[in-house]
Amino acid sequence: MTALPGAVRTARTSFGEKSLSRHREDRHSRQTAAAHPHARAIKAHVARHIGRVSRVFRGLGAESPQLDVLYVAPVKARPLHTLVTSGMSAVPMQAPADTEAPLRLELGITLPEYWQLDDEALQDEVWRWPLDLLIHVARFPHRSNSLLAWGDVVPHGEPPRPLASDTRLCGAIVAPSLLVPPEFYQLEAGAHSIVFYAVIPLYLEEMELRRRAGMEPLLTRLIEQGTRDLVNPQRRNVAVTQRRFRLFGR
Repeated sequence: MTALPGAVRTARTSFGEKSLSRHREDRHSRQTAAAHPHARAIKAHVARHIGRVSRVFRGLGAESPQLDVLYVAPVKARPLHTLVTSGMSAVPMQAPADTEAPLRLELGITLPEYWQLDDEALQDEVWRWPLDLLIHVARFPHRSNSLLAWGDVVPHGEPPRPLASDTRLCGAIVAPSLLVPPEFYQLEAGAHSIVFYAVIPLYLEEMELRRRAGMEPLLTRLIEQGTRDLVNPQRRNVAVTQRRFRLFGR
């Protein structure tokens, strides 16, 4: 495993990527697939280990690398929505020469079955924020010319602000997903190795716990509470004690 930085990383760019369009598997989608060298391999990898890609959310900005988001809809065997980036790995992240951390990443986020991702729902930040967050975190290392590694935290602003009006979650940590098979974690594509991590939304106190005590205590608490990496805007804050919850009537 790679050594983990102690400092919390902060993105200095505005949150939210509203310039997104959705398209199905048509000619335009095939053009998008050719936009970066491993697009087809990534899509096939997602289909093999998670499910059929039914939609692609395509970034419209001029930023490099081009970033698409692949969408896998819920099915009986996996009643979850899954979003996975495609394009983050086209350009390696900048890192010291002796780093052991992977330089090419793609990121995913998993949503419960009730989540709404149709065009109308995505006009509302209450439903759109996981997609915005995923793109925000994926853009961070290229915008900041830095490395994004397992256990790094990316706050939503400085100071951190809630991701939407119905939640106090205000940032995210990057870690392997517990909701995908281990075979999904890594893809060998030509001469490059691409690693897939999950974006897990966090509360402010959880980000402070990560900074103060490291990654392991935070991830252990998340797993013990059954949180894993499934998005829940109202989930329990694992860095706040039971006594404090009672004090505030929660």
